[in-house]
Amino acid sequence: MRKWLPALLALSVISIFLGIYFGPVSLSFHDVAESVDYGVKTTIASWLSWVLDKLALVIHSNVLAEEAKYVAERASGQPPEYFTIVWQLRLPEVLLAYFVGLALASAGVASQALFRNPLADPYIIGISSGAALGAAIATLINPLYMAPFALVFSFLSVFIVYAIARTNGAVPVDTLLLAGIAYGFLANAITWYIYVTHPQESHLGWMWLLGSFNGSTWRDVAVMLVVSVLGVLFLSWRWRELNLILLGEESIALGLDLHMYRKIFLGVIATLTAFAVYTAGIIGFIGLVSPHIMRLLLGPNHRELTPATALFGGVLLVVADLLARTVAKPTVIPVGIVTALMGAPFFLYLLMRHKRGELVA
Repeated sequence: MRKWLPALLALSVISIFLGIYFGPVSLSFHDVAESVDYGVKTTIASWLSWVLDKLALVIHSNVLAEEAKYVAERASGQPPEYFTIVWQLRLPEVLLAYFVGLALASAGVASQALFRNPLADPYIIGISSGAALGAAIATLINPLYMAPFALVFSFLSVFIVYAIARTNGAVPVDTLLLAGIAYGFLANAITWYIYVTHPQESHLGWMWLLGSFNGSTWRDVAVMLVVSVLGVLFLSWRWRELNLILLGEESIALGLDLHMYRKIFLGVIATLTAFAVYTAGIIGFIGLVSPHIMRLLLGPNHRELTPATALFGGVLLVVADLLARTVAKPTVIPVGIVTALMGAPFFLYLLMRHKRGELVA
């Protein structure tokens, strides 16, 4: 077993527990344990009852139908006092923060390899700006469409930037980066124009632009669980290609189809970032900070670096969300502000090292 894995898993569990434990409402360890225990038991019982009921309908079994009713009755006991706070509010929020952190951090480490730029992160090609533009347009049509519009515009942004950067069948990295930055400025300008000229709708978009886990649902958690885990597994599986991409055009001589893998990794990065924006809004710097910290500890080999970065990114975002809920309580600060306060000084430090030639991807 890799030495770093138990430490990061333990750190993940501790951060998630602290995220549930601390908040505007003070809870005891007993309150948390009792609510989680009740939630797990009732959830399992509800699913089991549903399965038995459907099975009874298929095979026309009265015995299974009665068993389904019995299981459902066992699951309908009186919930603990703080069950709503723990199970329906804090736990989905903390778990969503962890899986969004997983997605952003793994997208960040892939971005730095793909662009061969140690200052790259998932937002450099305009994905977040496109998502914000989609959310702004949705506020003019129907606020209920904010999340779907953000998701669609995230993917649309990737296609636009990639099409602009494509030259004679190739996509130069520098051109792709410049196209992404230019598109990001344009999308941001349109977004702010919409909010400035329609102030009655602007309040719906501010939390989205600043990032927030308020109102997280178990559906959001399920979506990010699937997307982030699949993304991390894929990037961890293709660690050799990420290592080779760092060589640039020289990797072609080693048998790597560089252009194909650029498209594949760009699609994975876009998907991870788009779903993160879809569920939590614009949250920066996790994809920048986490890869660098893990690279200092584990080295540049993506076999170790990619999964470790993902787990550490989950921890970082849970801690950021915890600070957002507790630093100025009862006021909840948008988590994007906290990550910016954490990440901006780190970015300036990396920029100075890069300027002196001390930093490599």
